[in-house]
Amino acid sequence: MSTKLVIGLDGHSSGDRALEFAKTLATQIGACELLVVYVIEWSPYSFQTAEENAQRHKRREEEISTANERVVAPAVASLSDSGLNASGRVRHGNVADTLNSIAKETGASQIIVGRSTESGLSKRIFGSSTANLVMEASVPVTVVN
Repeated sequence: MSTKLVIGLDGHSSGDRALEFAKTLATQIGACELLVVYVIEWSPYSFQTAEENAQRHKRREEEISTANERVVAPAVASLSDSGLNASGRVRHGNVADTLNSIAKETGASQIIVGRSTESGLSKRIFGSSTANLVMEASVPVTVVN
């Protein structure tokens, strides 16, 4: 039976640090599956016309493709090149909720993320995605500085 780790990337250097930490941890564990996840912040709650919804759907598909190409695929390739078992996913949604859901769906034993790069007023009002994940997650969360 192998250990499953979810790695949440943000497309910034904090995600790179989380990836390196996960790579080291997976090497120490041995039989380990790594799931690289990039979440595009998105809310389904908006009022739009049918035409706007069609455009939004097309934009979502383009965002998923771009995120996979620029963030997830290179990360998975890096892990695979190191001899690790890795796969990737891109999803839309709330970062904390989505990472937690994926961890539960896949039976992951841990979520690894980089310390949040958010700052300013929105962080003070809504909290950071990382802080929300730590408070809500159903599995342990490792936050890498």
